[in-house]
Amino acid sequence: MSEISQAKPDYNYKVVRQFTIMTIIWGIVGMSLGVFIAAQLFAPALNFDIPWLTYSRLRPLHTNAVIFAFGGCALFATSYYIVQRTCQVRLFSDKLAAFTFWGWQAVIVAAVATLPFGITTSKEYAELEWPIDILIALVWVAYIINFFGTMVIRRVSHIYVANWFLGAFMLTVAVLHIGNSMALPVSFFKSYSIYAGAVDAMMQWWYGHNAVGFFLTAGFLGMMYYFVPKQAGRPVYSYRLSIVHFWALISLYIWAGPHHLHYTALPDWTQSLGMVMSVILFVPSWGGMINGIMTLSGAWHKLRTDPVLRFLIVSLSFYGMSTFEGPMMAIKTVNALSHYTDWTVGHVHSGALGWVAMVSIGSVYHLIPHLFGQKSMYSTKLVNVHFWFATIGVVLYIVAMWMSGVLQGLMWRAVNADGTLTYSFVESLEASKPFYVVRFVGGCFVVAGMLIMAYNTYKTVRAPKGSLAAEPAGQAA
Repeated sequence: MSEISQAKPDYNYKVVRQFTIMTIIWGIVGMSLGVFIAAQLFAPALNFDIPWLTYSRLRPLHTNAVIFAFGGCALFATSYYIVQRTCQVRLFSDKLAAFTFWGWQAVIVAAVATLPFGITTSKEYAELEWPIDILIALVWVAYIINFFGTMVIRRVSHIYVANWFLGAFMLTVAVLHIGNSMALPVSFFKSYSIYAGAVDAMMQWWYGHNAVGFFLTAGFLGMMYYFVPKQAGRPVYSYRLSIVHFWALISLYIWAGPHHLHYTALPDWTQSLGMVMSVILFVPSWGGMINGIMTLSGAWHKLRTDPVLRFLIVSLSFYGMSTFEGPMMAIKTVNALSHYTDWTVGHVHSGALGWVAMVSIGSVYHLIPHLFGQKSMYSTKLVNVHFWFATIGVVLYIVAMWMSGVLQGLMWRAVNADGTLTYSFVESLEASKPFYVVRFVGGCFVVAGMLIMAYNTYKTVRAPKGSLAAEPAGQAA
């Protein structure tokens, strides 16, 4: 991962700065929306009888804002940074880079302008209507051309493993998005999928689970393989394992989607195939987690004083936990209890908040001083406060949802001696209310941490170049 060259390349950091700042802004927006709709689940009057403020309208906006706005901007920022640094060359095209930035922001604004008004395809993680889907495809193709074009003109022969993961994520997401979004428009705001019935469901969850597998996993693993070694000041624990991890992950993940459709009209053999592939997927996932955490061999002491490294390593712990939980929940007998309950919500957020958000936040904290001519953030102590806010918030959230989910599953399947249901659905909802309050509190912690990050970033960006020096070891914590 050497970055030494005869003549220092003139990198394009402008687009990286733009995406980095928008990562923080969209993170606050998306997570605040999540906290608001979480509050609606125990206080429904918070929709104020306004249709576009109801849970059903804002929930898809929340998922799109967190996954594609916050997570997407983080991926754009870090991938453009990583490919330039590891290839020792400026981006292939500055114009394509600018197009991807403004095009992606236009996609996000279009989501904000349509989803609250019920303009939706109703497909999970693919709710945006056909004109926006076309814009997404155009931006994504420009992204792919720019990324791979940069690798073609690289000044070093080696292709670092982070670029393997980033390249696979880009290509697969393009195929997933175009395949699942095939539709027949009937107006500018309405279209119908070209697929029908069980085929539509299978296409949707082939897309939906692999949006998790490639957008929210492979892309962020590319981020991890660059920023963990950089922040730790150590080489990757095992480069060979990283290559095995790559090929195993991308070969297996693509088959796991049917586990979302257990006990449905999908053919039973397809459900079983999805279950088996999901269980096997545990192995490469933990291979990647172990490789990332073991990169700290010889540098564990840095966790005491470096909260940025703490973000990155704790994110890997959540990655390991959620990639153990996912295969377990894919087993049909476990799924019979967990499906449609809050357990699934807890699982998704252990991955989204624990893995994706934390590795993104750690990477952004690493990037900001480099991008704005500083040696450190304005306040490392505030980074540490953010770390604890984020960790406490995520733990409160996912533990509450696990407990609520298991409770719901047990109440729904409880039957009396005569075969009638022991509990009504409303009774299970009442039992879940305390857990919804705890989830809301956890979400407030997470958003508070993001606001601290925004303040810290603002002070870092506004400070005169070179005026912020790294804090002495031992003071950060």
